[in-house]
Amino acid sequence: MLIRFNKPYGVLSQFTPEGRWRGLKDFIDLPGVYVAGRLDADSEGLLLLTDDGQMQARIADPRFKMEKTYLVQVEGVVDDKALAELSRGVTLNDGPTLPARARAMAPPASLWPRDPPIRERQSIPTSWLELVIREGRNRQVRRMTAAVGLPTLRLIRTAVGPYNLDDLSTGSWKVITA
Repeated sequence: MLIRFNKPYGVLSQFTPEGRWRGLKDFIDLPGVYVAGRLDADSEGLLLLTDDGQMQARIADPRFKMEKTYLVQVEGVVDDKALAELSRGVTLNDGPTLPARARAMAPPASLWPRDPPIRERQSIPTSWLELVIREGRNRQVRRMTAAVGLPTLRLIRTAVGPYNLDDLSTGSWKVITA
């Protein structure tokens, strides 16, 4: 069994809540399923869960380099220089990243509101980009955008390999049928 879950902001990639963060048990009440890959509590979007250990390894293990697609709202204006740097790969404190696919984009039209809303400063514009990576380092997308001078304000994973959010509303889940 494979489950697509649209993880809201403030929810951990584990069933047990911790501190101010909620757990998956608030949304998914199925015994025997486990998270395949993680998504930080302050990130939103596609989280996959499965009851199949081999499938979990194929999805989560960095050796398989499964592509992950993110929509990223950043502070500042996405320009060609930043996109070129992201596309080549940037050097982080734990070494260089693999090249990414990066493109500027218009704000997504059918996006759910975030609760709580992001902080916005009147003197600094925000913009959006799509970033596709094949790694899964800790807070990698946030660190990559910061490295090119564009701090992340909102991060939404829309796809992992062939699996995507489609029309899944925030906080809801669906079993993927083969």
